[in-house]
Amino acid sequence: MNIPIVDFGAYRLSEKDVADEQLQSLSTELKSAFTDVGFAFLRNTGITQEEVDCVMDISKKFFLQPDELKQPFSRKSFVNNPNHGWVSLETERLNPRRPGDLKESFNTASLHPDIKWPSSGSLKSFQEFQTSFFLRCKELSLRLLRVMAHSLGLDPEVFLSAHRLIGTDKNGTTLRSLYYPPVNCEKAKEGQLRCGEHSDYGSITLLFQSSEGLQVRTRSGEFIPVPCIPGAILINIADLMQRWTSDQFISVLHRVLLPPVGDSGTRQSLAYFVQPDDEALITCCDGSNKYPPVTAGAYLTERFNETYGRS
Repeated sequence: MNIPIVDFGAYRLSEKDVADEQLQSLSTELKSAFTDVGFAFLRNTGITQEEVDCVMDISKKFFLQPDELKQPFSRKSFVNNPNHGWVSLETERLNPRRPGDLKESFNTASLHPDIKWPSSGSLKSFQEFQTSFFLRCKELSLRLLRVMAHSLGLDPEVFLSAHRLIGTDKNGTTLRSLYYPPVNCEKAKEGQLRCGEHSDYGSITLLFQSSEGLQVRTRSGEFIPVPCIPGAILINIADLMQRWTSDQFISVLHRVLLPPVGDSGTRQSLAYFVQPDDEALITCCDGSNKYPPVTAGAYLTERFNETYGRS
């Protein structure tokens, strides 16, 4: 299985619109990728490697602090949005049958003006870099959703009208800066991974990775490594989109293994998880009843409960 590489230059962020012929071409390529593989690499999106590096660099400065300096920014400590903030090592279990994942993250899930951000010393630009990148990813995501709707012969508003509130506390879209610290494989728990097998929850995910380590499951059930292509963004279909499209677009399991024994390297990635508005009712867009209707917010809450445990 090869993950297709799609040139998005015709609809890159600097382009105001896309010509019909180019829209059709992009639609054909993405439909093929998302129905057959569930993943695609996008090139020439308008989001630069410099932008990615800035967010990764300042995120790493945050992660390398002692835990007591990160604690005040913990997830669930923000009234406006309980998903916003720092998630400590081994807190998440994306595969609930495995021990906690050997990663930590900072979730930018709220742009509310009352949210407190890390800002001391070298982190004074933390909020600016995270929020600016969040909004760039939002713009690219909406363009992708338009192309995806077109590829299925749908009015773009079928998808776009359910993503109007991205960046508010009535939508669960989240930019996650992920940090995988060095691992001593001999001290890791039995069955422990950097990130357990899982599929994503919402509409689509945009992944920016600094190195290899990600694996995706093929239709035959084997996990294969995903290459790291400089300047390309890895896009994948998430579970709600699979429901929405009655399984035309497929959401695929993926994971991050432990590094090889003796490899003391770190790993970083940025994942932009696009979620429909909380009150959006997701029904099969082909008119079938293959999946029962569900509101996006209720679905996301249930998936969080599986990942973090019920509280």
